[in-house]
Amino acid sequence: MEKTVLKLDNVSKSFAKIETDDVTHALSSVTTTMESGEFISMVGPSGCGKSTILRLVAGLIQPTTGSITLNGKPIEGPGPDRGMMFQKATLFPWLTVYDNIAFSLKMQGKLKGNEDRVEEMIKTIGLQDFREDYPGQLSGGMAQRVALVRSLINEPPVLLLDEPLGALDAFTRMNMQDEILRIWQKKQQLAIMVTHDVDEAIYMGTRVLVMDSHPGRIVSDLKIEQPYPRDRSSQEFVEYRNEILKQLHFAGTKEK
Repeated sequence: MEKTVLKLDNVSKSFAKIETDDVTHALSSVTTTMESGEFISMVGPSGCGKSTILRLVAGLIQPTTGSITLNGKPIEGPGPDRGMMFQKATLFPWLTVYDNIAFSLKMQGKLKGNEDRVEEMIKTIGLQDFREDYPGQLSGGMAQRVALVRSLINEPPVLLLDEPLGALDAFTRMNMQDEILRIWQKKQQLAIMVTHDVDEAIYMGTRVLVMDSHPGRIVSDLKIEQPYPRDRSSQEFVEYRNEILKQLHFAGTKEK
């Protein structure tokens, strides 16, 4: 896979409220560069613009000012070079595990000759025995695994994760963290994840972007220099946690 470079240059985003004529400044002057092989975690208070950044990178919305480029080309809309995974599995309930994973290939007319890739993805997440089951027959963790590989089936250079594990119980969540990391390490694409869980941000990220709100902006870009798999109880891990919590406390009380 060729090197992927994503650049946000002085990006701001405002939303107008039609009923009141007020303007909400969701993001202000966000500048950062991200590359393939990085796993970027974004943490911050609600309303700080974390998910707005994901939507901008996905091409679902456009910046008010500034520019966003992927390998030097402006992002002007959604594309197969960016796969997105949401907090809820959002699977098609009328399709089986196999058909959900194969859906995007089928829509592009690329399924024929790529059936082995679908089977490989099912094997990767350990659901061979559930390939003909429907989403309603799966546990929450199973459904999230299907959603994950469905977003990866086209091997997008950029993987966008919008609180993908927030609805899971603690044990399933930790297992899914390892699942995502295993697939990411194998593919080495650029992954960008929004989370409210500081430990999750440290455990998974090569970098943690700490954000503040009113308006949303990056206040800290912390590189996590720990090998995988990480020990959540290690002194170094705790020090990263304390530093981020300090930043979040500062960001949360700086402005009212």
